[in-house]
Amino acid sequence: MLEKTRAVVLHSFRYGESKMIVDMLTPTFGRMSCIAAVSKGPHGKLKKQYFQPLSILETMIDMRSRTRLHTMKEARIDVPFASIPFDPLKLSTAMFTAEFLRAATRRELSDELTFAYTENSIRWLDGCKGNFANFHLVFMTRMTKFFGFYPNLDHYVPGCRFDLRAACFCTDMPLHTDCLPPDEAARMNVLLRMNYPTMHLFRMTREERNHTTDVILRYYEIHMPGFPELKSLPVLKELFV
Repeated sequence: MLEKTRAVVLHSFRYGESKMIVDMLTPTFGRMSCIAAVSKGPHGKLKKQYFQPLSILETMIDMRSRTRLHTMKEARIDVPFASIPFDPLKLSTAMFTAEFLRAATRRELSDELTFAYTENSIRWLDGCKGNFANFHLVFMTRMTKFFGFYPNLDHYVPGCRFDLRAACFCTDMPLHTDCLPPDEAARMNVLLRMNYPTMHLFRMTREERNHTTDVILRYYEIHMPGFPELKSLPVLKELFV
């Protein structure tokens, strides 16, 4: 059955001489993988450049119920980028974000809200003309709302700790080591109140930002068993001063 759907590209790789396997996030079918016959000619319906990380497409997919690898029949760029492909910092941030989404999202689970948040975040990154060094921190923390483990902020007081397992602030040391000390808990409290328009106001050193990235990824590992190590993380950590 042919299905029309919008999609965000998460990953793609060559398959044979003229085909590509494309992993995508869609609003209707969740995560899905497609095989695409890529054309080198000017009149082809599928072109290699469509399948860059975080490209936003409108696609026509031949869906088959007994396979997890569907066939992409048509695609076009739905949201042309103005800066991401041409800015090395944004492109590296996009590659990390795409890998993170591939690790965090699940196959065949329809979630229009997650898709809308992802698309709006990509659009913001592409249009941003100022400081976006904290983009990935805000993106990952806000995404926990859609996955069901956004931290409880109600009990924060200066000097408390943050329990990564219970996803809340606490005054007593829990009986495990997945807990942030008071200084890091205070930083987490600030981070959870950031958004894209205001995040440039929160200054971090590279060391602080990288440590916070590690903490957030550890949080995902705890709440999403099997969450993998991200290969693009070392590159991301070298991007911003």
